[in-house]
Amino acid sequence: MRVIIAAAGTGGHINPGIAIANKIKEEEKDSKIIFIGTSRGLENDLVPRAGYELKTIEAYGLSKEISIENLKKMYTTLRATGKARKIIKEFKPDIVVGAGGYICGPVVWAAKKEKIPVVLHESNAFPGKAVKMLSKKADTVLISFEETRSRLPHAKNIVFTGTPVKIKKQNYSQEQKSKILKELELKENKPIILIFGGSQGAQKINEAVVGIIENKLNKDYQIIWATGPKQYDIVKEELSKKLINIEKIEDAKILPYIYNMEEIMNISDVIVARSGAMTITEISNLAKPSILIPLPNVSQNHQLHNAEVLEKIGAAKIILNNELRKDNLNSEILEIIKNPDEMRKMGEKSFTKSVKNVQEKIYKEIKKVSKKGEK
Repeated sequence: MRVIIAAAGTGGHINPGIAIANKIKEEEKDSKIIFIGTSRGLENDLVPRAGYELKTIEAYGLSKEISIENLKKMYTTLRATGKARKIIKEFKPDIVVGAGGYICGPVVWAAKKEKIPVVLHESNAFPGKAVKMLSKKADTVLISFEETRSRLPHAKNIVFTGTPVKIKKQNYSQEQKSKILKELELKENKPIILIFGGSQGAQKINEAVVGIIENKLNKDYQIIWATGPKQYDIVKEELSKKLINIEKIEDAKILPYIYNMEEIMNISDVIVARSGAMTITEISNLAKPSILIPLPNVSQNHQLHNAEVLEKIGAAKIILNNELRKDNLNSEILEIIKNPDEMRKMGEKSFTKSVKNVQEKIYKEIKKVSKKGEK
């Protein structure tokens, strides 16, 4: 099968695209797959690192605001359709897969002009502008949350598949868990609270956690905290001003980035994080209770809609970004951990949103839609 995957901007679009590509390769080793992205986003690092060729075109998200800058971006995006069409003609794909984001616009339009079948994958509970606009052109739209279905009224065909993620539930033995905790210099007899704000960190979350540590509010729990590489030195300096050595804090391990995230998420009791689609999926797969702080000012407020998927079933608590403080974050953590039975029930409710065999379902639908699948 020959496949073009359009994915650009953030890991939330690119990583599912790579996971889809990997599954196609696993099923059909002689498949030819290329990605189309821009020259600006994370795809320039993640796609070649995953072993795939990246072709770039220049495209931008459309804005309602009228300005010379936005008109230039609109013109550039419209021209990108022609460039995408040229790539499609040269590569001759059996199918084009759009993994969400503004890059999908010109690539999908070009694919339809060339009469190439199109599948879109939407990771978020509230679909982005690109997927909403293109859903009626796509042969099939794959969704990660059932809540998305009613928000795509013009789609021809919608299939619930879930979002592909790397992190899976692991049943570590007590000995394995003890070894991980020992390496982190943490105890075995206190709940573990994992806190992170995405790969780059989150300043608002970091400020609240600094407050918790400064005031020693975490006497009843331990913290594993990823500040984000760019914010680690800022946090270190803030703590230093309060005469706190970042490497010698009792009941806390502070890191710029967590490379063994699957291990750490599995051994944690509660997860405090943003609510990107992949994070929500991972939390559900691991059956963890969570406190979610949706990233504000993102398209369609989609992180809040993602968080509400877990909150509505009693699996998560939501604290809005502008309301986040050390005191209410600490209170929510204590509220969850004070009752182990309730904490376990929250985890079980979270697991009800876990979707099995995601990659297999996505591959099956792509195969069904592709020209090769129709022959």
